[in-house]
Amino acid sequence: MSDSSNTKTIYDFTANALNGQPADLAACRGKVLLVVNTASKCGFTPQYEGLEKVYEQYRDQGFEVLGFPCNQFGSQEPGGADDIAQFCTKNYGVTFPMFEKVDVNGADAHPLFQWIKGEAPGLLGTRDIKWNFTKFLVARDGTVVDRFAPTTRPDAMKGDIEKLLKA
Repeated sequence: MSDSSNTKTIYDFTANALNGQPADLAACRGKVLLVVNTASKCGFTPQYEGLEKVYEQYRDQGFEVLGFPCNQFGSQEPGGADDIAQFCTKNYGVTFPMFEKVDVNGADAHPLFQWIKGEAPGLLGTRDIKWNFTKFLVARDGTVVDRFAPTTRPDAMKGDIEKLLKA
């Protein structure tokens, strides 16, 4: 396992898009990002709709939502890439970028999530993600600004997003 402590920003990472193609997050340079671990069979799954609305409202101002399906919480993302893509499109009209299913905790956690959790620890300094739809807000310079609980609705983050878009 490589040491990610020397990594400075989100732009130092790559992840596979839902179609399996490698995606360099440096392509998002200069944008405000919302990184979310998602699941199709979770009580918070309806947040896909809110994420899409926030994305549509701010994308022309340089905002992106990056969805990372995860099956680590109650096996709530059991499907493969095609299943996830069809579910998100058919049920919620998702157009923001979705990535391959990843682990967000443990020894096999994707390097992006190993890093991002350290940049924005949770309640009482905990690093592990507790459930699906944990959200990380990233500034235009690629640094993590805040971490939001799964219960935080996407529309409740508009003020924070707007502040970063104007910065």
